[in-house]
Amino acid sequence: MLATGLPPMRRRVRAVRHQLRRRRRLIAAALTAAAALSALRTLAPPPVDTVEVLVAARDLPSGTVLDDDDLAARAFPRELAPTGAASDATGRVLAGPLTRGEVVTDVRVVGPGLALAQPGDTVLPVRLPDAGMAGLLQAGDEVDLVATDPADGTSTVVAQDVRVLATPTGVPDGPAGASGGALVVVGTSATEAVEVASAALSQFLTVSWSR
Repeated sequence: MLATGLPPMRRRVRAVRHQLRRRRRLIAAALTAAAALSALRTLAPPPVDTVEVLVAARDLPSGTVLDDDDLAARAFPRELAPTGAASDATGRVLAGPLTRGEVVTDVRVVGPGLALAQPGDTVLPVRLPDAGMAGLLQAGDEVDLVATDPADGTSTVVAQDVRVLATPTGVPDGPAGASGGALVVVGTSATEAVEVASAALSQFLTVSWSR
């Protein structure tokens, strides 16, 4: 109860002091909350630096010609983003299968970066006379390349333990010819690459392998 016999000025001062005492707990709580918030902002880590990468929107088999529906953009922490992540993969051919959410990198598509998947290898396209034969292969298979002379039917192994890097999809069976057969991308040594290329000019190339 405020004294009523005091001068007006003193009554106003007492009233203000009375209100401050009543609200001091609320003011103290607010100041404590503000201090805690300031401390959290000081201790919180800085925002993560991210980079946008392309990932497979669904499971994709090797040989797929990528289009926009096959790809999705995802934000990755810059320090965790795979080296060689492809910035534009539309229209490129997968050298091996991708699972949903896997990052598309240069070593997973047919192109100059594919050689990085097998350091020291020479990347070489090989035309097989029967497209159905190419359809039996999968990326990662190790095969022997056999050259057959059409004149006398003799066969010679021109490269051994060659790794298949990419295979076609959706190609019909067909005989050898100007547009027949199918291309398979392989990785081999520089010496064997010369022998394979030379044999391909005048002989039919086939494969033999075991899984």
